[in-house]
Amino acid sequence: MSAARVQMLARVRDALAAAPVDAPPERRDYRTGWEGTHEEMLDRFAGRVAEYRAQVTRVDAVSVRSALAAACSAHGAGRLVVAPGLPDTWRPSSVELVEDEGLSAAELDGMDGAITDCAVAIAETGTVVLDAGPAQGRRAITLVPDLHICVVEAERVVGLVPEAVEHLAVAADEGRPLTFVSGPSATSDIELQRVEGVHGPRTLHVILAG
Repeated sequence: MSAARVQMLARVRDALAAAPVDAPPERRDYRTGWEGTHEEMLDRFAGRVAEYRAQVTRVDAVSVRSALAAACSAHGAGRLVVAPGLPDTWRPSSVELVEDEGLSAAELDGMDGAITDCAVAIAETGTVVLDAGPAQGRRAITLVPDLHICVVEAERVVGLVPEAVEHLAVAADEGRPLTFVSGPSATSDIELQRVEGVHGPRTLHVILAG
């Protein structure tokens, strides 16, 4: 073991030894449930998603296919990757959909975008959460292509983060990756200029259905 590591671990042990034994209990008086109506929840979600510079389209549950076709056309996307579990009733016939069966990073990069659903969506934060479910597939599907079109069914929207965590318990127990998406990928360069698309899709389009 290197001398630097020994010194670092020694400092950690010293710091822990000096910590108070009777630490105060963690506060858990934060909100754990949505207090408004479901329609207010959906409005909050749509508004927060838009604040992140993502696009939001609200449709009824039977219009998902036509909404996806319109979104693909609006973004000039003609060839998109999907997970094998994406529902047939959602799949637009106006574009080429390529099912992911282990596509390489280069092949994914050549796609115009990706279409998925989500595991749960959080109204208060405008976040969609992916858990590698049947209609989402591998994390790479939504990280490599430049466009992500995500269908969010109204019944999957919850109000607050604690509610979402409860919904994700099974996926976490199974060791599936969880990806929290709040708007398109964005970061800041050294001059604090916003740059989109560095760590994921440059464009996020949410279809809120139902």
